[in-house]
Amino acid sequence: MDRRDSMIHFFKYNWQVRDEWMDRCSQLSDEILMEKRTGGPGSILYTLFHIIDVEQSWIRSIRGKEDIVYNFEDHNSLEKVKELSDRLRKEVADHLDVELKETEDRIVSVPWDEEEFTRIEILHHVIAHELHHMGQLSIWAREMDMEPVTANFIRRNLMSTDNQM
Repeated sequence: MDRRDSMIHFFKYNWQVRDEWMDRCSQLSDEILMEKRTGGPGSILYTLFHIIDVEQSWIRSIRGKEDIVYNFEDHNSLEKVKELSDRLRKEVADHLDVELKETEDRIVSVPWDEEEFTRIEILHHVIAHELHHMGQLSIWAREMDMEPVTANFIRRNLMSTDNQM
């Protein structure tokens, strides 16, 4: 297995866990989803939105495309966040499937930072960023006596050759 395949497996893992969190959050009221939480970017709903927004911003930067700034006010319900996730995931998946074969060492500049990064650094950052926030969601779920989504990579059938993007 090459690095590209490994990277794709972790993106698929993050998307599967994200979808499970959105399903789990459908049990919660809008009030609970929007309640300001300690740590993280704010509320449960805003955290999900933030994960999606950050992922697409970094991937667009790798592709040399202009960042699209999404406003949370336009995506302030679980249904709207889920729709945004599904729509932007297609763009990210297409990039990973086709363009990841390019050199991983290529330097990328982003408009929100003065530093430059390699493509592989960015991809690792995007994966770690989502994992970090999924941990925050798990803590918040436990605070509400709710079972968190499992963080297990195994038993998800993500490395199967018939589990395509």
